[in-house]
Amino acid sequence: MALLNFRRPASGRPAPGSPALADFVRGYSIEVMPRTAAKVEDFRALLPEGTRVYIAHIDGTPIEDMVATAKRIAGDGFAVVPHVPARIVRDRAMLADWIARYQGEAGVTEALLLAGGLAAPQGAFETSMQLLETGLFGKAGFTRLHVAGHPEGNRDIDPDGSDRRVMDALRWKQRFAETSDAQMAVVTQFAFDAGPVIDWTDRLVAEEIALPVHIGIAGPAKLQTLIRFAIACGVGPSLKVLQKRAMDVTKLVLPYEPTDVLAALAAHKAARPGFGIEQVHFFPLGGIAPCARYASGLLGSTPQERAAQ
Repeated sequence: MALLNFRRPASGRPAPGSPALADFVRGYSIEVMPRTAAKVEDFRALLPEGTRVYIAHIDGTPIEDMVATAKRIAGDGFAVVPHVPARIVRDRAMLADWIARYQGEAGVTEALLLAGGLAAPQGAFETSMQLLETGLFGKAGFTRLHVAGHPEGNRDIDPDGSDRRVMDALRWKQRFAETSDAQMAVVTQFAFDAGPVIDWTDRLVAEEIALPVHIGIAGPAKLQTLIRFAIACGVGPSLKVLQKRAMDVTKLVLPYEPTDVLAALAAHKAARPGFGIEQVHFFPLGGIAPCARYASGLLGSTPQERAAQ
């Protein structure tokens, strides 16, 4: 069922501003990069107090920029989660240095560990599991260690189109979580169709993977922007949905908002409280401010209005 459309939610789904949809979105996290964060004058005017802000570490970004961004956002009162891509970490000493900088300069105690987008490692690490095996995050007392998830599969990991290696990795991370003091969760790639997300989340339970899911959602953006990111990130089924919509030239200028997919997931969660999605994670592909304003609309108030209540 393709949910990339601009109609009102179907009967039985929560409407924008409804308590069910607000409950599902409340406590959301958002992702930034140092260069996009630099364009935001005041995060406190955009985000609810205590919002978890992930900082994506793209190859070529100096660690100094990452740490400075983390320090600024943490100073504004937000929980900061820097990405640690295994394939750009040269060795154990570099990883220890990054952890020490994040903690010492920005008070960071959370991280998202992932392989990273490079085809080949630049040093000793290739996977997030190898980063976890160092024990450095545990020794530093990190309270949260999140890992990546792929509801639509990942051809870089499973070239044959299966999800065998992806699931094997998640089972390994589940076992690691059972022996770690840190809270762990799976933060997923963005998707535009609720059906595969629901099936994948339910399958984790069947595979005895109990890690909570923070579902990736693309924020408001132009269709052309979404297609570009979908291609770059290897979002297969969702890319097909976008390409089909792009064939209608009249719709290319319409802004995309993820209300339908969020409404479908919120309805599923409301009907099944034990459903594994714990939180929404926004990728602000059309800009941080538009995404934050959109989320505020779903919650029914701005950060300033909530602070005044």
